Amino acid sequence: MEELVIRDADVVDGSGAPSYRADVVVDGGRIVSIVKEAADAGCQRPTARRELDAEGLVLSPGFIDMHAHSDLALLRDPDHSAKAAQGITLEVLGQDGLSYAPVDDRTLAEVRRAITGWNGYGDDIDFDWRTVGEYLDRLDRGIAVNAAYLIPQGTVRMLAVGWEDREATPAELDRMRRLVAEGMEQGAVGMSSGLTYTPGMYAKDAELTELCRVVASYGGYYCPHHRSYGAGALEAYEEMVALTREAGCSLHLAHATMNFGVNEGRAPELTALLDKALADGADISLDTYPYTPGSTTLAALLPSWASEGGQEEILGRLADDGTSERIRHHLEVVGSNGCHGVPVDWETIEISGVADPALADQVGRRLDGWATARRLLLADRLAPSIIQHVGHEENVRHIMRHRVHTGGSDGILQGAKPHPRAYGTFPHYLGHYVRELGVLSLEECVAHLTGRPAARLRLPDRGLIREGYRADLVLFDPATVAAGSTFAAPRTLPTGIPHVLVDGRFVIEEGHRTDVLAGRSVRRTP
Repeated sequence: MEELVIRDADVVDGSGAPSYRADVVVDGGRIVSIVKEAADAGCQRPTARRELDAEGLVLSPGFIDMHAHSDLALLRDPDHSAKAAQGITLEVLGQDGLSYAPVDDRTLAEVRRAITGWNGYGDDIDFDWRTVGEYLDRLDRGIAVNAAYLIPQGTVRMLAVGWEDREATPAELDRMRRLVAEGMEQGAVGMSSGLTYTPGMYAKDAELTELCRVVASYGGYYCPHHRSYGAGALEAYEEMVALTREAGCSLHLAHATMNFGVNEGRAPELTALLDKALADGADISLDTYPYTPGSTTLAALLPSWASEGGQEEILGRLADDGTSERIRHHLEVVGSNGCHGVPVDWETIEISGVADPALADQVGRRLDGWATARRLLLADRLAPSIIQHVGHEENVRHIMRHRVHTGGSDGILQGAKPHPRAYGTFPHYLGHYVRELGVLSLEECVAHLTGRPAARLRLPDRGLIREGYRADLVLFDPATVAAGSTFAAPRTLPTGIPHVLVDGRFVIEEGHRTDVLAGRSVRRTP
């Protein structure tokens, strides 16, 4: 007898097709049968060792977070309710060009310092891996939800070139190609970049194109945080489209927003650009989170020249009064490339986290100018994370309607007051933008969060409710599902999601986290 039958569910299958009522049987981690309209057909209803009454609930595939920063959180926090309670059953890690594999001892120390504001320094982690494959093997020991991995181009450049703002030598470029190929062979699904973060931003288009050719040869995709989401944003999108067309590589645009005052109301220009490229044969997708503010580290706003050389070099420049004044001029007058070419409006920047407990009183405060920002960067050794209130609601709604859109939380779980997207992205889509505003139909939205990202990841047995597919499943109440997290209380869990299954096992049951660690690495499918 099979393990579980989910009885009388309203199935939204992830394809965008209309919902239907069915009994769904799960066994051995897979969906083994679907009996439509079983209650009304007068047929023999399936039985199992356990029956779950899903009357009034929607059954959908598990949600896929296409842009996650849980690279260390999955290892340090077995509970991981921030994601599991949202119905997320798969996260894509290695984002924005900076993560923890492939590395050597030097590079590991450097990247840990560079993204402390995203993931913490990692004193509580045993970094017993160096390659992509070894990191994925570490995940396979058991984690809360599944995880796929992108090779971080900035880390690869750090390993082969260092932190210098220069072109790679032919030998260095060959080494980067080999590192990307090895990562793809070991199971990565593609490559990411952070082209407003050092040292990845020092790469010219020709270098990126060569690396994308390697990714394309393995059937992977390129996921850039491109060179600007502010001034010149459309040109930055065009650059990525042209680059990947030249390389013959699929493109997935990370957190594809149009932010800052210069882009208010300009989302239709972005989607028109994408529509033209799609009509010309480009393979493009994108992800967004359903909020207007963004989140990153305070140090990320610095101009690239001030960030060359790594942490100690940056701190030395900040400590020097003359250099600090030059940095201030770039930030406040010129428009730093670290701040997307737009002069910083300090009032939009809220401190969301610090590393030094002695600075905890700074969390939640808005900055009042460069002098305060400089003091905080020096005191916390570049670790502060921020929320930047620079988005536009009409842009958010327009982009989420697009036919290649997927959901990505960009969730930074570090800090005392993180962006609520880390805990609320997926229920916020379903509750606010589907039920309350009607921006998307329920079937459309679920497709954006399940079937469409699974297709981008080329997963042959996930993202849809089909017989034979993995039983990564979510049961939610369409009348009550909502994000509990807010900017005031960002670590509040969602409501209306009573059950979440990973590989057929309950990780959320009756609204509570179980002790199940059913997640594993999801590796590139040849």
